[in-house]
Amino acid sequence: MGDLTTLLLLLVLLAIAGTWLVLSRARDRAIQEARWRCKQHGLQLLDETVGLSGVRLRRLNDRRVLERRYSFEVSIDGDDREAGHLWMIGNALTALILPTIELYMPEHATPETTTTEGGNVVPFQRQHRDRDIRH
Repeated sequence: MGDLTTLLLLLVLLAIAGTWLVLSRARDRAIQEARWRCKQHGLQLLDETVGLSGVRLRRLNDRRVLERRYSFEVSIDGDDREAGHLWMIGNALTALILPTIELYMPEHATPETTTTEGGNVVPFQRQHRDRDIRH
């Protein structure tokens, strides 16, 4: 009976280690996806990491699959922290939420002068949101 208990304990430990490895690889893939999307939208991925913030069952092609939600923080101008979220099934991105930003051009600039001699940086400005403030 002792050998069977030891074998079952070993199988449970192997299952836990295997699950940890799978989730670690999925998290690495989510970090790559968040980094790419932030770069694509001109945002800075803060702390260069994501955190698993939820798991849900989702019906996809008449099958139930697990969809993972990762949360992370981004900065628009380097002085702020905004929340971002992405959802993944396997290695595929299924949804992405980034803070609302708006592209603006200074009033004195023309389209030809928006790129300075030093580079091709286009300034971004945080979207002003109406907040319900109660006293």
